Amino acid sequence: MSQRSTVRGYAAGPVHSGHDGLRAQPKLSRSPLADRTGWTLGHAGRQVRVGPVVFWTIVGSLVLMAAWSATTATYFAFRDDVLTRLLARQAQMQFVYEDRIAELRGQVDRLAGRQLLDQEQFESKLDQIARRQALLESRNAALSGLPDPSVTGSIKPTARGPAPATPASPPTAAAPKPAPINDTVILVPPPEREAQLQSRTPLNSGVRLASLQTNGGLEGTLARLQLSLDRFEAGQVRSLNALEESYDGKARKMRNILADLGLDVAKIAPAAPPARATGGPFVPAAAGNISAFDRQLYRIRVARGQVDRLGHALTSVPIRKPMLGELEMTSGFGMRADPFLRAPAMHTGLDFRADAGEPVRATAAGIVTNASWSGGYGRMVEIDHGNGLSTRYGHLSAIDVEVGQSVKIGQIVGRVGSTGRSTGPHLHYETRVDGEAVDPQKFLRAGVRLGSAL
Repeated sequence: MSQRSTVRGYAAGPVHSGHDGLRAQPKLSRSPLADRTGWTLGHAGRQVRVGPVVFWTIVGSLVLMAAWSATTATYFAFRDDVLTRLLARQAQMQFVYEDRIAELRGQVDRLAGRQLLDQEQFESKLDQIARRQALLESRNAALSGLPDPSVTGSIKPTARGPAPATPASPPTAAAPKPAPINDTVILVPPPEREAQLQSRTPLNSGVRLASLQTNGGLEGTLARLQLSLDRFEAGQVRSLNALEESYDGKARKMRNILADLGLDVAKIAPAAPPARATGGPFVPAAAGNISAFDRQLYRIRVARGQVDRLGHALTSVPIRKPMLGELEMTSGFGMRADPFLRAPAMHTGLDFRADAGEPVRATAAGIVTNASWSGGYGRMVEIDHGNGLSTRYGHLSAIDVEVGQSVKIGQIVGRVGSTGRSTGPHLHYETRVDGEAVDPQKFLRAGVRLGSAL
């Protein structure tokens, strides 16, 4: 079934059929009043009235579009270089983007490489800190292995002996008392050494970087570790310096005391023989491989060996007191009036007032050469200390040692008494060098100097 459409004017008449009996085709009719009334479009029984302005607007638009299409086609037909420029611009933009992407990739690679380098540097620094810590710990072990200076010997209270007298007996006008003599002569050990690292962070291959990221980052953590190790190393240097100064001072003081006593240091303290059960091939140390710490440690060991040797020699020098507590001297060494004859006489020792039965102790290590009655000494003990040194203990009420017996420092050799030429309980004490009596105070005061200085 065909559709019919009619375009006609507002006042168009009805459609008439022709002689052939067929309906006339749709057509656009214009009434005389079309110029005033517009156009009417009809289709399938529907009509749309279009004014002249709209109609001509549509027609003008179609004409403009056709003209623009023709112009554009003509332009592109005769100006194909525009398309070429557009394609070149697109290619240039693509190259720019590719260059930018390549630059960004390069930056990412540089950042990754820098991060890897930083990580390697951090691990290297961490490894250096670990090696330094291990070195400091080995040095600390070497310092801890140094023994304290040996003591020259002391006279200490025992269960058999009375306690030392605390107050000093008042001096009398007839017998002025000299300066007190110390009970013991002890070499004081050097200052305490640091034994532990104060602030020590465990360093091993399993340390994670994230665990060390505290305030200040990794660099701050490494700086704090370095500072801690610096403080510990400075403490080791101070300990080494204190040890070296202490040993040198002790050895120097001992040599001076022996020289003041008129004793030959080379004779009384000869060079120590090599230690027993030691040996091995001689491998000289390369100068470039010896650190300052090792050199100073070697000097300390040499000085300690001298202190040990001199200290061992001083154990045989009678520089200690023969009795505990403060001693009251009733008669000194030298010329005096004989207590019985009142005539000038030589007193070959020191007399110390004491209660009967008070223990008398050896002032140095040695061997007993006499332990019997000996004329004016009464009961007397004589001890040979070697190197021409000997001591005598007279007027004893009892003798506790035998001839040939080895005695140690502070060992009881007898009891105070008043035997022989004596006016009352006291101890007659003598010090002899090569058989000649010398003033014992010289030795006793040397012991005081040794004990107060070391």
